Amino acid sequence: MPARSSLSAAPMLRNGTTLLVLAGVLWGTGGLAGSILASYTGLAPVAVAAYRLLIGGTLITGYALVSGRLVGVPRDSRGLFRIAAAGLLLACYQAAYFAAVAATSVGLATLTTMVAVSILITAGTAFLDRRPPTRRAIVSLVIALAGLVLLIGSPTAGAHRMAGTGLALLAAAGFAALSMDRRETLPGLDHITTIGLGFLAGGLLLLPITLTVGMAIPARPAVIGAVLFLGLVPTAVAYSSYFTGLRYAGSRGAIIALFLEPLTATLLAALVNHEHLTGAQILGVLFILFSTTIRQDSAA
Repeated sequence: MPARSSLSAAPMLRNGTTLLVLAGVLWGTGGLAGSILASYTGLAPVAVAAYRLLIGGTLITGYALVSGRLVGVPRDSRGLFRIAAAGLLLACYQAAYFAAVAATSVGLATLTTMVAVSILITAGTAFLDRRPPTRRAIVSLVIALAGLVLLIGSPTAGAHRMAGTGLALLAAAGFAALSMDRRETLPGLDHITTIGLGFLAGGLLLLPITLTVGMAIPARPAVIGAVLFLGLVPTAVAYSSYFTGLRYAGSRGAIIALFLEPLTATLLAALVNHEHLTGAQILGVLFILFSTTIRQDSAA
């Protein structure tokens, strides 16, 4: 029986890891899509985040509606609390991250958030499992963090470095909490439906702020395309893949997606914006790819 169970779990683990890899790669397109949208419209970062949550949430919830997942959504206090909690964490994560970017820099905010999330997930998973992380997992984490530092370089900070660092840590805490949620799905409220409704709730929570800074966009094909791409690819598809992958591979494998995001973003910047990769950045790419292969084994 144990051998048969192990054999049946192996494909699930592989499928989960594949979904996490897909999520990380698609996340990496979000920064470029968001920057293009901001350049087209002049939107503030929090407004871009609100559009991302609202469009992504609408698409996921629409899929849930078409597939019949919304029929049995519980309307009791437990169901509403589960959706509201997801929305609050998502709004906190998005708003805090973009605020950290504004207070410091994209590089420093990304570096602080990614390092903090990976450490929080590793430590939190060890605590929940009541066992220390394996030596292989620790080695993978150290190699990936070194690669991330090489990839991003030594980012410069703005005048509010302490505030920006605190905001990045707040963003990391929100996303880590979402990633380590091990509660059983409620009847009629699976993880896809929870994510979709949570995105909508998070976007609605940001609306009071975004309406004060402005959300109007010109009705041009390029702008509409950028909004839809941001809501579909790095949001609806990526987050659905991520949280589905977590169900199979567990939170130990989540770090795969976290480190593939900046890797993809850097490579896209080199291909699309013709940015030159330094020797240190190329070495960082190799470090992250190597750590990902180690992480896939340790996730089991």
